[in-house]
Amino acid sequence: MQPREFAAEWERGWNSHDLDLIMSHYSDDIVFRSRKAVALTGDGEMRGKDALQAYWAAALQKQPDLAFRVQTVFEGHGMIVIVYLNHRDVLAAETLYFGADGLVYQAAACHELT
Repeated sequence: MQPREFAAEWERGWNSHDLDLIMSHYSDDIVFRSRKAVALTGDGEMRGKDALQAYWAAALQKQPDLAFRVQTVFEGHGMIVIVYLNHRDVLAAETLYFGADGLVYQAAACHELT
């Protein structure tokens, strides 16, 4: 996994709203956390690929203009952080932990306080 290449593909997936491409990066047992999910799902944590896909499908439907612009990428041990601006120019960061299979098994999104 090359962090910049991953971030570029991640951005392409989100900007094309291609849910299959977006989901291709995540393991079946993904755990994803985001405070933004509470409004759509009633919970800030999704467990499993089906739950995450349902959340993101609802989010994409609700925000047809959703787009991300990667600002920078940080690399850690078995993980990356993608810092990006969303379609409303809100700064956000997504932390992604990768398993030995190259898939994301844990992730969290944080958004700038506005």
